[in-house]
Amino acid sequence: MTQETSSRSVPGSGPGPLTGRHALITGASSGIGAATARALCRAGATVVLTARRAERLAELQSELNAARADSATVATCDVRKAVDLARVFDAEEAAGRPVDLVVANAGLGLGVSPIQEGDPEDWSTMIDTNVKGVLHTVRAALPTLRGLGRGDLVLLGSVAGRQVYPGGNVYNATKHAVKAIYDALRLDNVGSGIRFTTVDPGMVETEFSVVRLGDQARADAVYVGMQPLRPEDVADAITYAVTRPAHVNIGEIVLWPTDQASTRDVHRSN
Repeated sequence: MTQETSSRSVPGSGPGPLTGRHALITGASSGIGAATARALCRAGATVVLTARRAERLAELQSELNAARADSATVATCDVRKAVDLARVFDAEEAAGRPVDLVVANAGLGLGVSPIQEGDPEDWSTMIDTNVKGVLHTVRAALPTLRGLGRGDLVLLGSVAGRQVYPGGNVYNATKHAVKAIYDALRLDNVGSGIRFTTVDPGMVETEFSVVRLGDQARADAVYVGMQPLRPEDVADAITYAVTRPAHVNIGEIVLWPTDQASTRDVHRSN
């Protein structure tokens, strides 16, 4: 691998630093996942796009394959179901395309109520997606990566896994769990040749706030008067981490918008 990232190169213009790599991205149907798929393809990788929304995945697959033929395939799955992830990884290996780059991106937030008013069903959905979904992904990926003796496993965390904030409670807990899983992976797999990275962004303008708040107007208000991160900013950080020389492991990346000082302190122009 070269030390330079070609995430801004023209698709199909030649080999990139990830040429020959086969990546799998969970939650690839929108936001950070879709941006990461585009960035990894620009850098030369082939990608497996996974999510529940098959129509969205098909649209992204068409876009990527129009830029570079056969660069993307689709595997619809639900990260909350361990069997779905195992099926996808086993199928890629059986087809002679072992996955050597994994981005465990799928996740969501639901609600902003204090704990005493929270919805236990929302809690279960967040825990099943953000914690168990990550565990299912890494459990399915590790046999292939360990067999190869190399590869990258990137977890999408959050600054919410480093600082709590009012109304964050269970979502904060799930992202603290992602950080703990990352730390455990490093210890459990030392000497394996696998690199582990957690990328923890602050405010990113995606569908996240719409899903969490259930209303587009309320979601738009989250970003009023400040410049949030874009999905492409996070994808660029991921691409940087996985294009370092093999002996360099970029372990933890924390990304803040310049306007955000903490999970609670945001500068707004109006």
